[in-house]
Amino acid sequence: MQKPHQFGRKATIALIVVLGFICAVVFIRRSSRELATTGNPNAAAACSNPPPSEATVEMTASQLTSIKIEPVGTHLFPVEKEAVGTIDFDGDLSVQVFPTVQGKLLRALVELGDQVTKGQPLYTIESTDLIQAESTLIGAAASFELTSKQLARVKTLGETNGIAQKELEQTTSEQQTADGSLKAARDAVRMFGKTDAEIDQIIATRKVDPALVVASPISGQVTAKNNTAPGVLVQPGIAPAPYTVSDISVKWMLANVTESDSPLVRSGQPVQVKVLAYPDRLFEGKISKTYVPVDPATHRVTIRSEIKDDKNELRPGMLANFVIVVKEPVEATAIAANGVVRESDGTMTVWVTTDRKKFVQKVVKTGQRRDGQVQIFDGLQRGELAVTEGAIFLSNMLNAPPTD
Repeated sequence: MQKPHQFGRKATIALIVVLGFICAVVFIRRSSRELATTGNPNAAAACSNPPPSEATVEMTASQLTSIKIEPVGTHLFPVEKEAVGTIDFDGDLSVQVFPTVQGKLLRALVELGDQVTKGQPLYTIESTDLIQAESTLIGAAASFELTSKQLARVKTLGETNGIAQKELEQTTSEQQTADGSLKAARDAVRMFGKTDAEIDQIIATRKVDPALVVASPISGQVTAKNNTAPGVLVQPGIAPAPYTVSDISVKWMLANVTESDSPLVRSGQPVQVKVLAYPDRLFEGKISKTYVPVDPATHRVTIRSEIKDDKNELRPGMLANFVIVVKEPVEATAIAANGVVRESDGTMTVWVTTDRKKFVQKVVKTGQRRDGQVQIFDGLQRGELAVTEGAIFLSNMLNAPPTD
């Protein structure tokens, strides 16, 4: 026969086993329900280890005067791509000034950086072709003068003594031929840039002028000067030209766009440019050309845009940062910049509330900053009440050490 205290001990053990079995069944059924509801096999574990509570701050009525609360709204943000590039002269408005004929350079008339006007002399050369043309001109002028005198004499004799009609016709023909030769000779010399006054001077003095003046074809600035020492042989189309003149009122902006961004770039898109020389200035232009080749070393594509630069502030070779507007602006969730706080770990946070007393800190993913607004990709919903001014005050309250 068992003793009473032994019976009580066995009953207690049996009760503990039964209760343990019941708890296990309840836990398994709860886990099954959580798995069926959420599809998350770790749901039960999550329930046994709840996430830490969100950071909250409660403010007094006097503290509320230090902040501003507004519903989260939207803002238009441009769709942009950034690139780095350089400034250059407009190649379409730059002219290498070659002579029309071969010759030896006599004199350079302007210096690098000088402003010149269209038709202004840049340099002179000694041209054998010009000398030949002027010699022909002098001969043609002499022949015209002689035949003109002969025709006048024949006509005078015909009026007094009478001459044969054949002789008159012959003399007239010779004079007309000489006249035509003189006109052709004048045109030939005029092709070298000589004026009618200069041509008349050559005929009057019977002296050739070997200096061929080469003038600027456009108005602009002398942007290149190459080997203009006297005696240097210069030829048409053989680089380098003695001078290059550029219209500096327009500049090229050459940017290197990544290969992945190149499909988004096309002619006509607006471009904004900043250079180190003018950090507070924003230069604007439009893309005028996208070059076809892709640089195999950098995998970038060169694009070109044009910008008005009437004050000649941009200089070739300047480094520039380009922002290209590739699409129309998009409407996105946004909050005032003063409502976003960068925490010590680099995360961006905002403060939201439902009752304007208790505030909850949220981590957000931000995008562009434009017009005092910050684009929010994740972490905020439109219409939520958020702190738009004084958010740093709340973060400081949260991080302040506890007082005794």
